[in-house]
Amino acid sequence: MSFFGKIKDAIFGKKAEAATPPPAIPMAEVAPAAAPEPVDVFAVLGSMAGASGLNWQSSIVDLMKLVGIDSSYENRKELAIELGDSSYSGSAEDNIALHKAVLKALAENGGKVPAGLLD
Repeated sequence: MSFFGKIKDAIFGKKAEAATPPPAIPMAEVAPAAAPEPVDVFAVLGSMAGASGLNWQSSIVDLMKLVGIDSSYENRKELAIELGDSSYSGSAEDNIALHKAVLKALAENGGKVPAGLLD
């Protein structure tokens, strides 16, 4: 599984897979599905064990640690590549950009993230 997938699963929860497909229902009987509510990313992360001792709100290293992923340079580089940045060098600027890219990707995948952190 990708590093972003692991982060997303840690925040959104793993999707339950149906063991068998549901029986066929005539289309006239099917009600439209309601759109799922966005997941409040900061509320979920803030409630995780160890959150109060980490700067996960602005540090990609601490965010990865919080969700149980090794935050080594190699893993951060792989995460950056997954999110479209093949020039990641591990600098402070790159880490800030990677944190923002993760938050943006979470927002694009159904997460509610404070707007000021997506710029």
